[in-house]
Amino acid sequence: MNKFQLRKKISKIRSKFAKKKITVNSETIIKLIEQKSNNKRVGLYYPFGDELSTLELMDRLTKKKFIISLPIINNKFEMSFYSWDLNEPLKINRFGILEPIKRKKIIPSTLIIPMLAFDSNLNRLGYGGGFYDRFIKKIERQTICIKIGLALSCQKIKKVPVDKYDKKMDFIITEKRIYK
Repeated sequence: MNKFQLRKKISKIRSKFAKKKITVNSETIIKLIEQKSNNKRVGLYYPFGDELSTLELMDRLTKKKFIISLPIINNKFEMSFYSWDLNEPLKINRFGILEPIKRKKIIPSTLIIPMLAFDSNLNRLGYGGGFYDRFIKKIERQTICIKIGLALSCQKIKKVPVDKYDKKMDFIITEKRIYK
């Protein structure tokens, strides 16, 4: 099955499970960040569609004095992260995704990344735009960044088709376990 077919198939599966409101334990994620990251700058995504919600995680990170940031995609289709607080407004970008109104640009030491599918080798199948892969390539030249993918266990497949541009995760956390 090619990436396009996989995206379509896994999207349907994830959609069924998303209705059950299954979540990943925020404390598990925070504990991992505290153990592995060299600072408190975390890049997250604002949940869209059937993606696992990060709202509770954002709230808990904020209470623990982490600096949270969300991505903005510019006109050149490049992604950067900007600081954001739960009480601040968001705007809808051209893809229909909520993003912060530009404030302070942040280079996260930890990225919390959405995905459609993953495998036990920590490969991630995204949505096909390559935004996270390009961003990871760019920041890995500047700093160490822990990459944590969030998914439901039903999104695990035998093998994600990968190419030279695809970036592996350091960890993938589901409602059942941590892959490392």
